[in-house]
Amino acid sequence: MSVVIVGGHDRMVRQYIDTCKNHKCKVKVFTQMPGNFKAQIGKADLMVLFTSTLSHTMMRSAVQEAKKEKITITHSHTSSISALTKILDDYCKNSV
Repeated sequence: MSVVIVGGHDRMVRQYIDTCKNHKCKVKVFTQMPGNFKAQIGKADLMVLFTSTLSHTMMRSAVQEAKKEKITITHSHTSSISALTKILDDYCKNSV
């Protein structure tokens, strides 16, 4: 399974990656908006939007790309590891 995380804190990127690896997921993390953001998202199974640390422009771009690629989107106001773990636990349980 592949996951794209949009938003979150720069200092927690390594923890996001480790948490996803513990759930046997490939992950891409975008805490800042790169120039070619839409092209870098690619095909994923799940997109996690951490809304409290996310600009409106970045959110709009991410949602547009997710709809175009038919990626499941989930939102979380908090960008904590426990929130990510709960999202991954719920998604992995429901996708089996």
